[in-house]
Amino acid sequence: MSLILDEFLSYLVAKRASPRTVESYSFDLRQFLSFVEEEGLDLPSVDALFLRRYLARLKEQGYGKRSIARKQASLRTFFKFLLEQGGLQRNPADDFASVKLERSLPGFLYQDEVAALLAAPDGSILGRRDVALLETLYATGLRVSELVSLNLTDVDYSIGFVQVMGKGGKERFVPLGSVAIQRLGEYLEKARPVLAEKGERRGEREARRALFLNKNGGRLSVRGVARILDKYVELLALNRRVTPHTLRHSFATHLLEGGADLRAVQEMLGHASVSTTQIYTHVTKKRLREVYKRTHPRA
Repeated sequence: MSLILDEFLSYLVAKRASPRTVESYSFDLRQFLSFVEEEGLDLPSVDALFLRRYLARLKEQGYGKRSIARKQASLRTFFKFLLEQGGLQRNPADDFASVKLERSLPGFLYQDEVAALLAAPDGSILGRRDVALLETLYATGLRVSELVSLNLTDVDYSIGFVQVMGKGGKERFVPLGSVAIQRLGEYLEKARPVLAEKGERRGEREARRALFLNKNGGRLSVRGVARILDKYVELLALNRRVTPHTLRHSFATHLLEGGADLRAVQEMLGHASVSTTQIYTHVTKKRLREVYKRTHPRA
């Protein structure tokens, strides 16, 4: 069964799935295949009843709804692959329902909070990098994985657009605001060359092409961006959890509050379906209700 799993993971890589997605599928499916072997079965013997027993086991082990739903999705994709490869006669996952999740409203920052965050970095080498990075995140609504994957050649300053490779290898073009362009220009002129030189001395291969570099001149990582954001959130004492994705949510929320078309926001975010983007309309309606109750004399 490990050979079949390796073939499936290679298939995901060929489909240009992100490394994080491949890692998640690998963990989920190794866990499932271990249970199959523990029960003395092979994959063609797996049916819907067996899958229900497996999900019940996960629940007993303390997994929450969101984790179980992710594992279900992994199994559905895996069985679909086996079906297409001729390893199964039918997909056992077709006969059991997915775990229903409540869609929680995404957290976002108010515009004055974003302004304070973007004003927090100083004029040092790393400070110039940080403000360029944060401005780009807020100006484009990129996923943090998309941000750290950007190369120098992905930004067209003449027309103010950034070229992004999103989920599933789908390419899109997102506009950059004038402030983000200015901060990127300052970073490229006064900070990045210093970091790149340090990286080249250390033999960092990414020093010549990655847009955002870490303090050693290598490509900045997703974890590195999170640490940078944590630093300024703590400095500002915002007293709540703020992640790089919070800036993505803030980007979408502020655009819709300003009257942006839902389809345009969907395209900029790289959502496959407009229904995913529609959750932000609930955020803006909630915000309007709060403002109304706070300010209208007869609310």
